[in-house]
Amino acid sequence: MAAITAAMVGELRAKTDAPMMECKKALTEAAGDMDKAEEILRVKLGGKAAKASARITAEGVVAAFISGNVGALVEVNSETDFVAKNDDFLALANTAAKLAAEKNPADVAALLALPTESGQTLEEVRSALVGKIGENMSIRRFQRFETTGKLASYLHGTKIGVIVDFEGADDQVGKDVAMHIAAMKPVALSSDQVPAELIEKERSVAQAKADEDAAKAAAEGKPAQSPDIVAKRLEGSVQKYLKEVSLLNQAFVKNDKQSIEQMLKAAGASVKGFTMYVVGEGIEKKVDDFAAEVAAQMAASKGA
Repeated sequence: MAAITAAMVGELRAKTDAPMMECKKALTEAAGDMDKAEEILRVKLGGKAAKASARITAEGVVAAFISGNVGALVEVNSETDFVAKNDDFLALANTAAKLAAEKNPADVAALLALPTESGQTLEEVRSALVGKIGENMSIRRFQRFETTGKLASYLHGTKIGVIVDFEGADDQVGKDVAMHIAAMKPVALSSDQVPAELIEKERSVAQAKADEDAAKAAAEGKPAQSPDIVAKRLEGSVQKYLKEVSLLNQAFVKNDKQSIEQMLKAAGASVKGFTMYVVGEGIEKKVDDFAAEVAAQMAASKGA
């Protein structure tokens, strides 16, 4: 069985807000598998773990550039938050966003090969900055937009960025939707566009929760629910999830009496698509076990 360290428990607690002992139990049950342990906590603790699991620890910035009907969103990563605040690093990110929008590169490699205003390629600028600062940095991803409608962007500091492709006379609508997306983090425009793998994961969590409830009822001598009732509960959980993560179904943050779909209809507007980047999303950041490191150094010193 994998050893469960204090650092692992701390990382899981930071992701889920779950009590420390619950994190340790989940990691033990999952044999040290962080993703599996997080799912176990979701079953036991419900939505609390799911909401907090969106917290990201990797460093870097998101930059946006819009000019007329073209725009781009770019994520550039660094090793530390200190470098992410460096003016040269921020300039690199803004240059990358502008080039991605104006030159329409096929991928990150093509983006890095583009010349900047200095005559150097973006990769040469990046490499020189790495040498100057002494810390690795990379352009992780970008999304380019070219539309017959309008584009709106919103940056929450430098850690969350959104671009919305919309139609409508009122420019404020696009800005409001972009801000809403940054706050509520939908995964798709509509429920039928939510990725199948996310739906299946939610269904498996709901099934595991139902199994746990059934086992608890049996232990207490209570009658089991019929398969039809269990199936309806599972479907209800999935439908609730779809409503929570699809933009058009979400309650508008500036007026929770309206859904986004209702707000857009009232404004005579529509959203064709959007992209949201959260810095470090999906990247595992190394968590140092300081106590273990000190112990190792002391042992090495004694050996010497």
